[in-house]
Amino acid sequence: MVAAGTSALALSACSIDALVWGREGARVIATTDQLVAAASVGEPFDFACDDFVGDFGDAAVWNGLSAGEPEPFDGADSVDSPGLDAAWRINLEGHTGDPGSDEAVPTDVFFREAEQALCVADVMWQRPLY
Repeated sequence: MVAAGTSALALSACSIDALVWGREGARVIATTDQLVAAASVGEPFDFACDDFVGDFGDAAVWNGLSAGEPEPFDGADSVDSPGLDAAWRINLEGHTGDPGSDEAVPTDVFFREAEQALCVADVMWQRPLY
């Protein structure tokens, strides 16, 4: 159903992600999907912030992952990444790791704004809990 005064054409020009998460959230999702595609072939470094010291790990662990739900991030309030200079946090979905394995997988990506684009400030790795 289209609200009065709103055309179906106007709604079709807007992505579902933008409707749900807003323009900035949709941008975080799109950038995350681009990062996952690059990381899965071993080329994530163009996304890294200049001071990135984290680990992108082996390309194979990124296969099948996709962007989850973006949320604004404040390092001053973070329990698991205190003090991190980032503006956004997004979880990664699609993990296929072995729950009994000690091998960590990338679970969250932290972004900040840099020169009109988002860059990766850090990647959180955790053992699968499922």
